[in-house]
Amino acid sequence: MLFGLDGVEIGLIIVFITLFSAILSGFPVAFAIGGAGVISFGIIAALDSAGLLIHQAIDTNTQAFADVVSTGINPDAISIFTHPELPRYATGVFPDGWQTALDRNVSFIVNRINERVLAGQSIETLLAVLMFVLMGIVLERSKIANDLLTTMARVFGPLPGGLAVSIVVVGAFLAASTGIVGATVVTMGLLALPTMLRNNYSPELATGVIAASGTLGQIIPPSIVIVLLGTLAGDLYSAAQESRAQLAGCTDALTYLGEPAVVSVGTLFQAALLPGILLALLYAGYAFVYALFNPSKAPAVELAGATGEVITRGEKLTWFLFAPIAIIVGTVLFANVGIVGSQDTTVNSFTTSGEAASLRTNVDAQCQASMIELHGQEAWDRAVEEQRAIDQGDGGVESTRLSDEQVAEAEILKAQNAAPIGTGMSILAMIFGLMLVVGRGIAPTDEPKPLIVGTAGVLLLLLLDVVVIAPTTSASATLFWMVVPGAMMLYGAKHAAARMGRNELIRVVFPPLVLIVAVLGSILGGITNPTPAAALGAAGAIMLAAYRKLREQNRDTWVIVYATLAVIATILIGINFDLRINTEVVSAGSWFGFFLAYGAYAFAFFGLLYACWVLFTSGVLTPAVRETAKVTSMVFTILIASQLLNLVVISFGGEHYIQKFLQSFDNEFKVFLIVMLVLFVLGFVLDFLEIIYIVVPIVGPVIYGGSFDPKWVTIMIAVNLQTSFLTPPFGFALFYLRGVAPKEVTTGHIYRGVAPFVLIQVVGLALLWFFPGIVTIVPDLIPN
Repeated sequence: MLFGLDGVEIGLIIVFITLFSAILSGFPVAFAIGGAGVISFGIIAALDSAGLLIHQAIDTNTQAFADVVSTGINPDAISIFTHPELPRYATGVFPDGWQTALDRNVSFIVNRINERVLAGQSIETLLAVLMFVLMGIVLERSKIANDLLTTMARVFGPLPGGLAVSIVVVGAFLAASTGIVGATVVTMGLLALPTMLRNNYSPELATGVIAASGTLGQIIPPSIVIVLLGTLAGDLYSAAQESRAQLAGCTDALTYLGEPAVVSVGTLFQAALLPGILLALLYAGYAFVYALFNPSKAPAVELAGATGEVITRGEKLTWFLFAPIAIIVGTVLFANVGIVGSQDTTVNSFTTSGEAASLRTNVDAQCQASMIELHGQEAWDRAVEEQRAIDQGDGGVESTRLSDEQVAEAEILKAQNAAPIGTGMSILAMIFGLMLVVGRGIAPTDEPKPLIVGTAGVLLLLLLDVVVIAPTTSASATLFWMVVPGAMMLYGAKHAAARMGRNELIRVVFPPLVLIVAVLGSILGGITNPTPAAALGAAGAIMLAAYRKLREQNRDTWVIVYATLAVIATILIGINFDLRINTEVVSAGSWFGFFLAYGAYAFAFFGLLYACWVLFTSGVLTPAVRETAKVTSMVFTILIASQLLNLVVISFGGEHYIQKFLQSFDNEFKVFLIVMLVLFVLGFVLDFLEIIYIVVPIVGPVIYGGSFDPKWVTIMIAVNLQTSFLTPPFGFALFYLRGVAPKEVTTGHIYRGVAPFVLIQVVGLALLWFFPGIVTIVPDLIPN
């Protein structure tokens, strides 16, 4: 053996040295990765042909190997790491020769490009990357980030460390709207760092808080890191759990786990929400505490802002605190007592099929023992009792179709038991009510009549829903009854919106906040998957940026406003009307709803085209599209190149060798800790794209093949990468900030500034390690 090392170990060393050399050579990363794969394969093939790479493999034809298998150990679990005493034989690293490996690699890379890039199931999710990137770049190019920074600085400036806290808040906002670390760090470095230095903030705190807040885009959804990790995590978890089940003696993962082995990007977004908020709170808390102990290095700052109407303390408490709380709490209470609830009368045309036991019990002895070890004897006994009750009773009956009379009776019964006020009506009333009370609080001395009319419209809508609109009322009839109260509500909301527009905080924060809520709400609520939500976010960002440009140019914005309302109308019509017109019988209400929705959609599309034209003539759209094309092209090119490098590692057994090494540890926590440390170190020299597409597929079958929750594993990886991006001397966020920092800010300032935030990241990782419920509680509460 060369240098006393196994041939596969030498092959891995060659691959990683070649990869790092290629990346440091200055070539574009995507081409460097692909070139590293080709060059390393050539070197390994040449050494193998010269007989210099010898792999020591376990001889499976010996009696010693048979004796080990006879003890009940699965042959796939036996390796040179777990049983180094077993006889071995020398072989080349390419068992069938490098020519065969080359043929397989070429075939595999073509197939994987087709599966992963051109026509695979993951391509739809990967399209979300393109639209999230476009969304973030448009918001950044249209100076919306600048407005957020200025406004938040005015809000938090008077507090100790207020400017630093405002940076964290804006960083969280930008993370939720862009998900691009580099863009966020550069934007805040250019806009906020000079302001903080002028106001006597310590360079260390200023640079540290900017770099740390910029990396929140790694974890706060919609994070591109989460999207890309999610496309891999689903496949890795499913395949790893299938292998785990078969090693346990069960036929499939569903039998062994008692639940499907699936994880989606939407679920990962839900899981990432609380960890992202936790890290933001830790950052802001540190900045505030630092200012309390070092007031000269983080002074309170009164920034000049727009002056508005003077509002008394009592008016602030009434309209901004007590009234909104009363509306929200009242709606929740009414929902809990049954006054507000679903009015859906849809009835399934089939009877409920027989119930199934919580675990499958018709398994062999080996699988049964493995399931008892996994779930516990109590869970197994409960499943046995459930299955016995099903077999003895009618739990095993098949589902049957109900007659038309039975369906009608069920619909009548469901309508009789429905809540007096529908959920949709209550949400509509709550939204308008909140707008009206906030509008009143912004300008309490203005004429109250328009807001009174709007409030009367809200009350009339709820009254009509109780008295006139029944659960069985058609959508067209419901729309007819809503015309008068809806007009009153819109009249009041129009005046309330005009008053809210006078408040700088609401004017600047509210539009991007609504966009973020619309995008994340649709994903976190399980309404849609990330790709349509990303499309909504990209379109919303374009219209929001166009609205801002029109306001800057003192041009009329009615097209954008009404196009936004048309989008909302299209969604509401789609929810309340049956828009299927290709059925045998189509009601007049369906035709009415279809043409209404089609008209609203057409106007919304026109508004989007108009917004694109505004941004194009303003010089925003072209650079935004060009930058989006660059970023997404890089992502997909790295995806293809990393597949080539992975295939090279697989071809000489490197992936199998690493996985067997990790599996040789008897403690899966120890294995996961080793992987996390390796990822942390690699984060110094590799971008997250390379780590996701090169390293994670190699270690994924091990870390996703244990008993850990896949959501927790994925979020831990994302937070870990975020930590390595901050850590001196190679953290990527530090390079981004160094490139835009003034000359008086030294590299030493940046390194010392981020050190406390690296410790905060480690604390955050420790909290997630010891309290995994922080990751899993939101997905558990929200149905998927």
